Amino acid sequence: MGELVLAGALFVATHLGISSTPLRGMLARSIGERAYRGVYSVVAFATLIYLVVTFNGTPQFDYLWGPDPALRWVPLIVMPIALVFMLGGFLTRNPTAVGQEAQIKIVGEGTGMVRITRHPFQWAVVMWAVAHIIASGDTTSLVFFGSLGLVSFFGTFLMDRKKARSLGADWAAFAKATSNVPFAAIVGGRNRLVVGELWQPVVIGVAAYALLLWGHEFISGVALF
Repeated sequence: MGELVLAGALFVATHLGISSTPLRGMLARSIGERAYRGVYSVVAFATLIYLVVTFNGTPQFDYLWGPDPALRWVPLIVMPIALVFMLGGFLTRNPTAVGQEAQIKIVGEGTGMVRITRHPFQWAVVMWAVAHIIASGDTTSLVFFGSLGLVSFFGTFLMDRKKARSLGADWAAFAKATSNVPFAAIVGGRNRLVVGELWQPVVIGVAAYALLLWGHEFISGVALF
């Protein structure tokens, strides 16, 4: 368990402590932007693999709450929504995505999932992590899924802060018309839900969910049915 905590701490620290903080700019200026991206990609991938491998090798025996078959329905209900968010986020222009910063001048109030949240992928990971923590109930799952969920949750705020610094007035206009927290801009009247823009994310997300149900045992070793 101690090694898993270490792996989780390294994953959180390298993501939240570098990529969206002033340290990123210092490193990029020191070694160059391209070199920084290369080194950071290697570090991010290595810490993720270390976390996954350590999780797979850590026994799940210390429970915070007893296993309840009813709680298995939590991820079964949440995951199709998470997949719609995750995959739908790739179907539209979004200046929060890596390499799409130039889209800030033409996206306006956004389309599709961006109307709901400007960080659809990150919120999908949060939903995935929380649902699996609830369904599992053990400390091993809490550390593993919690590490991934924390990085995504706090990452949305750090990314917003970084984009505000680098994109200035263009970001301010985009941020005013959209929201970090899902549906907040729509509820607040700053954006609108356009159902016709969501059919592709829903179709692709549901199809991915069906595939996940079929292959979950091969991916994680846990059969859902």
